[in-house]
Amino acid sequence: MANGLIPPERAKAFEIRAENLEEILKSLSPLGQSIYDDILSLPSFSQKKLASAPEKLSLYFGNLWLPLAIKLAESRQKLTRPLIQGILGGQGTGKTTLCRVLCLILERLGYRTISISIDDLYKTYQDRQILQKQDPRLIWRGPPGTHDIDLGLEVLDKLCSPERYNSIQVPRFDKSAWGGAGERTEPEIIESADIVLFEGWFMGVQPIDPTIFDNLILPPIETDCDRKFATDTNERLKDYLPLWSKLDKLIVLYPTDYHLSLQWRLQAEQEMLATGKSGMTESQIHDFVKYFWKALHPELFITPLTRNSNCTDLVIEINQDRTPGKIYKPSDSTPSTPLHTSL
Repeated sequence: MANGLIPPERAKAFEIRAENLEEILKSLSPLGQSIYDDILSLPSFSQKKLASAPEKLSLYFGNLWLPLAIKLAESRQKLTRPLIQGILGGQGTGKTTLCRVLCLILERLGYRTISISIDDLYKTYQDRQILQKQDPRLIWRGPPGTHDIDLGLEVLDKLCSPERYNSIQVPRFDKSAWGGAGERTEPEIIESADIVLFEGWFMGVQPIDPTIFDNLILPPIETDCDRKFATDTNERLKDYLPLWSKLDKLIVLYPTDYHLSLQWRLQAEQEMLATGKSGMTESQIHDFVKYFWKALHPELFITPLTRNSNCTDLVIEINQDRTPGKIYKPSDSTPSTPLHTSL
């Protein structure tokens, strides 16, 4: 049963023991159909996509979702406090869907699980307006510098010490407010959590040697202004290191080609426009995606993490059709700062 549901190479990548897997699968079997039904009811499996979802559901469930949930459960068992699991993934890599499914499965395994996005830590609309006046290059929310890092540290500290609080306010962000500029909304109130999934497009990303940007030409970083923006963004990453130090582990969702993010973003926009909603033009989407590549270029900041075992404990490659590809533990002999240390 175990080998039939989860391929041996996947079990090895997730460090799943056969005896433990059998035990968990037995506990899940009475709930199997309801879990499938719940997954299919998630927004990512809308009625429009149900035609292709059943085939992919089995692939995702056995190759990624279930073994990853088991790995997280085992990691939590080794701690006396909540597990803070970082998840790094760019646009279209499926990090939001992954977190929703993991929360669902882990809840069925008996673990109180909550998902937080780096987006939930955006500064208020008013503060971001002030920030944009100080630095007009911050034309979109998202790059380093647009988040309330102290708020993130406060929330993670409270989640790790729930016994000291009657309740914990988890920040949430409404991207539709202020005409799409976004604003904080009512926080979610919880009592505690066993596992915290902390996701974001540059989660755990480390600053690099600033001299790399000297005379760098790496499209779309091509002009002196581009290089200055990339250098300044790299400097702002240092402010996030205390936040990254709270992570116990980091998973990287890694497209086989980072250019796929643009393709996926265009597809998502076309699907939204087909429903009658307003959206960006193709030219605007190109500018939008390339803006983030200029801020933190994937080849400079994401690719190194896929080889760095000190920062990353699991890499999940994402194929062009968004199915999971290779899944592996990185190995890197280059010394680097471990995540769960004081920086």
